[in-house]
Amino acid sequence: MTKGDLIDLVAAKDGFNVRKAETVVNTIFDVMSEALACGERVEIRGFGSFEVREYEAYKGRNPKTGAEVFVKAKKSPFFKTGKELRQRVDASTAQFAEATDNDADD
Repeated sequence: MTKGDLIDLVAAKDGFNVRKAETVVNTIFDVMSEALACGERVEIRGFGSFEVREYEAYKGRNPKTGAEVFVKAKKSPFFKTGKELRQRVDASTAQFAEATDNDADD
């Protein structure tokens, strides 16, 4: 699913016009991005949480040349799924596998 698909689904589901749905989706993403940029954690119950993880500097290798390179310390966003989302994905995966097995038996 792309951002455009999400906007179209919000517009269709809630009866918004596409422009209003785009504003809603962009606002949510902007607020979440700003919170993460400020080092805050974003939690959406049942879906998951976003946080910023800090990584120490280290010596790595250039995969092409094998030369040793210094990699700076950095911060990176990290997403951890919520329990409800994990269960929902797991259940749908199991249903898909079961349906696929049944089709193969026919």
